[in-house]
Amino acid sequence: MTPEELDIEFKKAVESVNAHKEPFPADLLLRLYSYYKVATNDQDTPSSRTPLINAFKTNALFQSKGLSQDEAKMQYIECAKHYFLYRK
Repeated sequence: MTPEELDIEFKKAVESVNAHKEPFPADLLLRLYSYYKVATNDQDTPSSRTPLINAFKTNALFQSKGLSQDEAKMQYIECAKHYFLYRK
């Protein structure tokens, strides 16, 4: 997949996740969150009003440490596809 194709697929996956109306499982949301942050090179720290949520987000980011932006985009795409295919 070319970088341009990867960007297009990533944007489609993000749009499909954002458009989804039903709640996602918490573990899936944390994975998507961490992959998105790495894929977009977003360096902002978690900013939830709830310290426990910030801790979970920080842990998810730590687990994604070492992924390149392209790897994170691929992981995000695969994670979203898997959820929409199997709903788990």
